[in-house]
Amino acid sequence: MRKRYAICGVSGRALGMFAKPILTTFAGSCELVGLLDRDPMRFELYRSRYPEHAGIRTYGENEFDRMVDETKPDVIIVAGRDDTHAQYLIAALERDLDAITEKPMVTTGADSKRVIEAEKASKGSVIVTFNYRYAPIHTKIKEIMQDGKLGRITSIDLNWYLDTYHGSSYFKRWNRDRELSGGLSVHKSTHHFDLVNWWIDQRPVEVFAFGALNYYGAEGEANPKKEDGRFCSTCAHTEDCSYYSRWNARSRNLKVPDDHLGSLEAGKPSAFPYSDYRPDRCIFDSEIEIEDTYTATVKYSGGALLSYSVNFSLPYEGYRLAINGTKGRLETVEYHMPGRTPFPTPVQTIDYFPLFGSKETIHVVHREGGHGGGDPLLLEDLFMGEDRRRPFRILSGAVDGAYSVATGEAVWRSVKEHRLVTIEEVMESGTGNSGSGSQERQESLSGQGGGV
Repeated sequence: MRKRYAICGVSGRALGMFAKPILTTFAGSCELVGLLDRDPMRFELYRSRYPEHAGIRTYGENEFDRMVDETKPDVIIVAGRDDTHAQYLIAALERDLDAITEKPMVTTGADSKRVIEAEKASKGSVIVTFNYRYAPIHTKIKEIMQDGKLGRITSIDLNWYLDTYHGSSYFKRWNRDRELSGGLSVHKSTHHFDLVNWWIDQRPVEVFAFGALNYYGAEGEANPKKEDGRFCSTCAHTEDCSYYSRWNARSRNLKVPDDHLGSLEAGKPSAFPYSDYRPDRCIFDSEIEIEDTYTATVKYSGGALLSYSVNFSLPYEGYRLAINGTKGRLETVEYHMPGRTPFPTPVQTIDYFPLFGSKETIHVVHREGGHGGGDPLLLEDLFMGEDRRRPFRILSGAVDGAYSVATGEAVWRSVKEHRLVTIEEVMESGTGNSGSGSQERQESLSGQGGGV
């Protein structure tokens, strides 16, 4: 019997990452039975993309129980906008259903605690799709550490870079609203914090951070004109906007493919396949208040210390990582999206330095597929069960999702309040930018998700 799946939040990520493999690669054992979203145009996009499967039942944002009663899914996939995740995860668990959710699991530590408590009371369980874990370089790092080659971990240096194309995209979309995304220390950095948590197998305990809005917003130095309400596809100042002109010809016909923005045909409203959502809002609007630069120090339960930074406006994309232990050191550098990098990029390797020996360079078999080859492997685990040949657990659950979210919220709280913040207080607090408490927020729940 095929396992039955329903999707809450028909985002670009939902269509490409989940619906497509269910309908194709894993069709022999999986079946898509329902779609839920607030925007009917998203259902039309689904039908145009998969016309042979156009008969799937569709439901409005407040029809979760009806969808479950009528379609009887075994698993709920939550892939809508970040602030919608908690509602549908908890609803699934209350119906004793398993749930798969896009990262971040939720947007606040308080909602993380709610999900964990709901899971404890349920027959269902939660999987958070942290696909960065599956990149071959990252799994090799896990193997090295599990083999004890670094000894007890003492410190980690992780510096993450987003280029002017990808980094600016978050400020064109709903991600720029902290109430909807938790800010970028949650929406984006949870990826990074989860990797560190998983690699070192320790829990984050305390966080101290600084952050700033350096590039975007009305005071951004590259702002060609201080004027709100602009859209890239109709703006009269694109030739004077470095962020736009760097990636687009003056004719506006040349576009750099990116799964975060999709393909937009300039100047035509029909290019936006949704009724009330545009991913080309001006990155210099005065309403933008989230940070685009962070540095943070995190203390872990086993004594390790993380020095972390992320910057959302740099000439190239990638990261630099070093992990230090009582027996040695590990280093690696990644240049992401070589097609957008203005210089030749080497193949990523890992350098291992024993404490009293010579350097060893480790080459890794790289794979095809999104997120460094991680997406196809993640999908196999999701829809076929975990690969039992691995010497470690890789699928992440609600607790993993909670610690990554709580670390991201602690970063933001530390920036805002200029103090050290504990993970415990974030998890226990009902305040902050929680998406669970207000009726107004519930009425605005949307299926606008991470892939559009």
